[in-house]
Amino acid sequence: MTSSASASPQLALADQLLALLRESATEPRQDLQIEALTLAVAADLPVLLWGEPGIGKTAALTQLAAELDLPLTTVIASVHEPSDFSGLPVIGDDPAVQGVPLAPPDWAVRLVRQGRGLLFLDELSTAPPAVQAALLRLVLERRIGSLQLPPGVRIVAAANPRASAADGWELSPPLANRFVHLDWVHDAQVVVRGLGGVWPRAELPRLDPERLSAAVEFARRAVCGLLTVRPELTHRLPSAEARRGKAWPSPRSWEMTMRLLAFGSAAGSSREVLSLLVRGTVGDGPGLELLAAMDRMDLPDPESLLAAPAAAVLPARGDLRQAVLDGVVAAVRSRPTLERWDSAWALMARALESCPPDVLVVPVSTLASLRQDDWEVPELINRFASAMRISRRAERSAALTSAGAGRR
Repeated sequence: MTSSASASPQLALADQLLALLRESATEPRQDLQIEALTLAVAADLPVLLWGEPGIGKTAALTQLAAELDLPLTTVIASVHEPSDFSGLPVIGDDPAVQGVPLAPPDWAVRLVRQGRGLLFLDELSTAPPAVQAALLRLVLERRIGSLQLPPGVRIVAAANPRASAADGWELSPPLANRFVHLDWVHDAQVVVRGLGGVWPRAELPRLDPERLSAAVEFARRAVCGLLTVRPELTHRLPSAEARRGKAWPSPRSWEMTMRLLAFGSAAGSSREVLSLLVRGTVGDGPGLELLAAMDRMDLPDPESLLAAPAAAVLPARGDLRQAVLDGVVAAVRSRPTLERWDSAWALMARALESCPPDVLVVPVSTLASLRQDDWEVPELINRFASAMRISRRAERSAALTSAGAGRR
C-alpha cells in the first residue's frame, strides 16, 4: 500500500513534467515550406509531403491543424485494407432489391459530422498497390463508400522515399498525379528554435478581394500560353518508374497548377513559393518552363519601347533585360526602317547605362548587321566600341585561362 501511494505522486509529477515539455509557442517567421503547404491547403488541393523518417512531417501537420483550428484526423494508410477506403459492404434485408451499400469507416463519419477538418494520410509510400488504388476516389472525389466528405475537409498526406520506407512501394502514377508534391526538409535554425519552444506560425494566405478576377485571368493566361507553344507538355508520363510516383504533367495536374497560380497571385505569394508548388505539381522541367514563361508575360512590348526609347523602363534582372533587347532587335528586323533602327540604337544606349556590356554584345551586333547602305551611322554607336572591346577582351582572357587549366 505504501509503495502504491508513493508511486502515484511521482507519476503525477512525471505527467506535469511531460506537459511542460509539450508546451510551445509560435511566431511569425518566413518558412517557404509552410507557406507553400498552407497555400495548397487554402486552394483545397491534396498535398503529399516527402521526407526522411523523423524529419517532422507529422509534427508539422499537427501544428498546422492547431494553427488553422481544424480537427486533425490521422489515418495510417499502410495498416488499412482497401475496403477501409472504398467502403465496407453491408448486406441489408433484401440485397436483390436494395443492393449492397458500402459503409464508410468511423473516422469518415466523424469528419462528416464535424463538417470540417484536416485528414492526414500518413505512411502513404508503405501502402500496397491495392490500398493505393482504393485511395484514388478518396483523394480525387472525396468519397468513401457512399459517403461524401464535406467541402471543409482538407487532405494532406506524408510519405518516405522508397529507400528509407519500411517495405516501401513506389506510388502508382494515377495516385501520384492527384497530389501536389512537396519535399519536406529540415532547417537547422527552425529546429533549434522549435526545440527551444517557439515554432514558425502557419497562417492561411491573405487573399486580396480586389485581385481575384485578375488572378484567375493571369493563371489561365500563363498555363494556356505555355501549352499553346509547347503542346507536348500537356501530357507527359515519365518513362522511369520512380519519376511516375512524383509530379508529372497531365491535364489534371495543369488544372491544379492553374488553381495554385490563381491563389498565389491573389495572395501576393513570392516566386520561391510558387516555384515549390508549380514544380511539385507538374514536375521540375515543365514547372521551370512555366515560371520562365510567367517572367516574360509582363515584359514591355518592343513596339512601345521603339516608340519612346527615352522613357523606356527595362527589367532589373539580366536575363529578362536580354530578352527585351532581343525582342526589340527582332521587331526591327521584321519591319526595318531608319527611324526604327535609330530608336533601337537609342534604347541600346539607355541600356548601356545600367547593365554590363556582355549583355549587349549579341543585340548590338545583330542590330548593326541590319543597317542598310543608305542609312547613316548614328553618333551614339561610338559609345559601344569600347564596351564591345572590353567584353571581347574578357572573353579571350577567359578562354585562354580555361585552355591553360586544361593543359595542366
